[in-house]
Amino acid sequence: MCDYSIRHVASRPAKVGDKLVTAKFGASTNRGFAAVGQPEVAVCLLPGTELAFEKPVANEHFLGRLFPSLRSKSGGHKVARFRQVNVDEVGVHHDAIEFPNGRTVLVANLIEGQYVSVLQLPVTGSVMSEENMAGELSGSPA
Repeated sequence: MCDYSIRHVASRPAKVGDKLVTAKFGASTNRGFAAVGQPEVAVCLLPGTELAFEKPVANEHFLGRLFPSLRSKSGGHKVARFRQVNVDEVGVHHDAIEFPNGRTVLVANLIEGQYVSVLQLPVTGSVMSEENMAGELSGSPA
């Protein structure tokens, strides 16, 4: 998904294997993911999308825009899962990444220029039961 704050930007859904970069969109401070070579197009992720960063993830402390020395690392993690937080709250950022240690960071707080690959998209749609699959394979209804 693309956060509410960047809906005014051209966008497309993510695909497995996409090479992305953290980017700022427009004149605002809104950040998200753009395809490498297409900085004006936001790439929208579904909750559960698995990401691999080129280097340990860097994000800003809440005062980091005023004091660049407060930029922090993710604890050395280079993989994360996209998720949404605070979905019932209006007027706040919802897009976040979650690290294996359970820590979450808002996408809006990621430092620009970090390269990331889409490893896996979440499973969507209905999942067939073993009974239904067996019936389809044998040609008889389950």
